Amino acid sequence: MIQLQQSEDALRALAEFKEYAAGTLLVLDLIGTFVFALSGAVAGVKQRLDVFGVLVLSFAAASAGGITRDLVIGAVPPEAVSDWRYLAVSLIAGSVIFVWFPRSKRLHKLGDLVLIFDAAGLAVFAVVGTQKALGYGLNPVMAALLGMLSGIGGGMLRDILLSQIPAVLRSEFYAVAALVGAVVVVIGHVLNLPPTAMAIGGAGLCFGIRLLAIWRGWSLPVADVPQR
Repeated sequence: MIQLQQSEDALRALAEFKEYAAGTLLVLDLIGTFVFALSGAVAGVKQRLDVFGVLVLSFAAASAGGITRDLVIGAVPPEAVSDWRYLAVSLIAGSVIFVWFPRSKRLHKLGDLVLIFDAAGLAVFAVVGTQKALGYGLNPVMAALLGMLSGIGGGMLRDILLSQIPAVLRSEFYAVAALVGAVVVVIGHVLNLPPTAMAIGGAGLCFGIRLLAIWRGWSLPVADVPQR
């Protein structure tokens, strides 16, 4: 009888998560896809890629984190390749950036835009990844780590495709900010607080920490290697 009750509770929780995932979580995921696609497209324009290169980079930056997340938790095929809306959002974002920013006039602004869009994408994907991991039954610690991984994945692939050291390995509080946002979601889950409010709060905190770290130059300690 106890096992039957536990099975019914698990099925009820999964049904509630699927309902939430089909609504609020999908909207947040598409928002994260859009802003990460913007960061990829802006980085591509900054490097003077052609239109195809900009669109490829926008889709790669927007989908890498979500694909990694879905593969790890067993949500296959990943939504980024099975749902046409993810591709459409990425291509729209890439096209807008390619047309809206003439390289000759506004190139000096692109560096700041990459950082802003990247911080927004990092924040949204960190909380969405954490909530989806919790919905698929991962324990809170691993869910927070997976949320952090899904947040940093898009930026890492974008930088690698541009032959740059990924920002997570060198920038001010990148993965740490994502982890803080993920932990907020986990705490809300453990305390049974409203998931939408915790997602917004976690994303806002992650975004704020990332921008504040960029502004103030905060960073983690680096190895003190003697220079010859």
